[in-house]
Parts: sequence; structure tokens; C-alpha cells
Amino acid sequence: MKDVRQRIESAEILLSDGAMGTMLIERGVNIDQCFEAVNLTQPDVLEEIARLYFNAGSNIVHTNTFGASPLKLAMYSLEDKCEEINRNAVRVVKCTVDDETIVSASVGPSGRLLKPYGDVEPEDMLVNYQKQIEILVESGVDMLTVETMTDIEEAKLAIKGARSISDSIPIAVTMTYDSTPRGFYTIMGVNIKTAVRELEKTGADIIGSNCGNGIEKMIDIAREYGEYSSSPLIIQSNAGLPEIIDNRATYHETPQFMAEKTKELLQIGVAIIGGCCGTTPEHIAAMRKVLDSWLTR
Repeated sequence: MKDVRQRIESAEILLSDGAMGTMLIERGVNIDQCFEAVNLTQPDVLEEIARLYFNAGSNIVHTNTFGASPLKLAMYSLEDKCEEINRNAVRVVKCTVDDETIVSASVGPSGRLLKPYGDVEPEDMLVNYQKQIEILVESGVDMLTVETMTDIEEAKLAIKGARSISDSIPIAVTMTYDSTPRGFYTIMGVNIKTAVRELEKTGADIIGSNCGNGIEKMIDIAREYGEYSSSPLIIQSNAGLPEIIDNRATYHETPQFMAEKTKELLQIGVAIIGGCCGTTPEHIAAMRKVLDSWLTR
């Protein structure tokens, strides 16, 4: 199978999957618990979610490892289960999808802040990512998606950690932005121009954005990325911003709305399109129809 970079170079547009947390919550997982603990106790739930996204037409299916680095797991006293949690997540997805589907390991923020804003030394953050990513690479993932990053220094340490484990595995990195009067910035004050420069310099193969915005704002973000970068672009939008109804986050962008807006991402030249919070297999299936129509024009 061609790796993700070769598939993009051959002009293939790839459809990623949608939300993991949304799907887990719908299946009874408490929002306050560690979502990655499901990897130990309910692998059948992970298999169901992977199969639903695969059947919806995803070319890329992610593992349930977003919060499975040692520092993040330590918040739930699960750091000693790091290897089992990560290996189980990869195994389930690899056993569920076919050989043409790219299995991408989700790698999220540590939940801790680097000095001087927090108490974590850069060396400890690097080791945190090395430990998780080594397990993921050994387990046979096809790529890494370092996602929902707001601190460019932490994102760079994740890339460096990955590159110390493998100099060949494809790495996608997505930052999460807020819309401000001065433009798009992460909560740590990183703008798109800075993110592009630092991520490309550190060794990311694919860059872009996920979470924090519905698809209309993500279209604007994609356009700005295109001003500063020629790297392949990945965009994974929320289904809008959540509204709390009956103590649950409700997202209002429908599959049909997001699918229609996907056409604008295709016009911009986004290489990988997927969903984040609030998106479901129904959203991905609707995007698949648009993508298939685009490719057969």
C-alpha cells in the first residue's frame, strides 16, 4: 500500500474519519472518565466505531489514543497501562479496516504546560511523546496525527519525539485556533504563519487544523494556510460550536451542511478532509458522496 504521502502526491484526496469522543459518549462513556480506558474494558465499542467510519467511506481511521501519553494518563492514575492502552487501540482498528485504509494514531496534548507557563521541562515532554509513539509505531500504525495542539513548542516536541523513533513515518500536525479581532490564534498565542514555519521546519509532513471551529471558519483557516505553505493540508472541522442542552454538548451543523461546505475545501486544495467534535459516520458518509462526485467530474 502506498503511504499517505505517496497517495497525496498521486493527487488522491483522502477522507478521514470523524469524532471519537462524541461516539463514545453516545455509547454511554462518561465525559468525566478517561476515554482511553475504554481500550482496556470495551474493545467491542472501539471496533464498532472503527467499522462505522470505515463503512462510511473513510480512507483514514484513527486510533483511540488521543489522551494516551503517560503524562495525560497519569491524570487518571493509568500511566502504568500506557503500553496496553495504546497497543489495544491499534490492534482493534487494524483488525477492523481493510489493507487500503490508513490507520493513523491520534496523539493529543499532554494536558500539562511547559515551563515557564507550567511545571514540565521540555526534556520530560519529549520523553512523554517518545514513550507513547514508540508503542504506536511498534504496533504498526501507518501514520501519526498530532492534533488539537495550541502550544507550538509542545507540538514541536511531539514531532521530535516521533522522529527520534522513526525517520520515515508520516506525521500530520493540526493546531486549534480561535477567531480573534487580529485573526486566528491558538489560546497560547500562535498564529497560522508561525505554526506553518515552525511545523515545517521541525519535520511535519502534513499540516493544518482541527477542532475549535465549524466548517465555515475552517475554510478561512485553510485559505490562510495556503498563503504560507505548500505542504499538504489537513482540515478536520467540528460540527459547529457546541450548545449545552440537558447537560450534553449538542452540535448543530448537519451532515448535509458540512458536505456542501466540503466543496470549498476541495476548491482550496485540501488534501485530507475529516471531522472533529460532533461529527459522526453520517457526516463522513455525506462528505464521501461529495468527494466522489468531485473526483468524477
